[in-house]
Amino acid sequence: MIKGYIFDYGGTLDTGGHHWGKVIWHAYERQQVPVDEALFREAYVYVERTLGKNPIIQPDFTFRQTLEKKLQLQMEYMETKCGKTICGQYLQAVLNDLYTHTQNETRKSREVLLRLREQYPMVLVSNFYGNIETVLKEFGLDGIFSQIIESAVVGVRKPDPRIFTLGVEALNMKPDEIVVVGDSIDKDIIPARQAGCHTVWFRGEGWTDAPVDESIPEKIITDLGEL
Repeated sequence: MIKGYIFDYGGTLDTGGHHWGKVIWHAYERQQVPVDEALFREAYVYVERTLGKNPIIQPDFTFRQTLEKKLQLQMEYMETKCGKTICGQYLQAVLNDLYTHTQNETRKSREVLLRLREQYPMVLVSNFYGNIETVLKEFGLDGIFSQIIESAVVGVRKPDPRIFTLGVEALNMKPDEIVVVGDSIDKDIIPARQAGCHTVWFRGEGWTDAPVDESIPEKIITDLGEL
């Protein structure tokens, strides 16, 4: 008997199941930023590692501010590699493109979450920068989750299964009474299984085209409404 839900945030509730790296790259394509995908991927990884190690994103940063800082750092990195002027010409266009996309996706997620909340308590478990509560308010997702487990706050990051155990404890349930929903097999589904929870993989476009063992998650969805 399922009694509660644990949700991932980034890539699950804000992109329709697609990896953020690919979502950003497609915005670069739409806005015709003059870089190739290989250089973008290098910049994306560099910036994610930089943000993970340094307190650049502050607790009061909105998602728009967070995204703008990410794009700025990416474009500045690529400028040093390719010698082109990118940031000044393309930053705002890519930012506006992505922010509109995120607003649309979170609006759809909010409708599903509000319906689920009528029957189940829910907890959010996310690798984030310490500003997830600010971001949730920005998109009208505050008040939906009974508790938020954020890596930057609790000191545990996915794929460590202990972060999902914290979510289980927050729901005050047994692990096998809980479903974990996430977009990443490695960071969500496998550690959630290790924590003893049921799993639903929100399948979208991944960071790589490497084949995925689809027998790992118990269920697969391609639209959050399928829940």
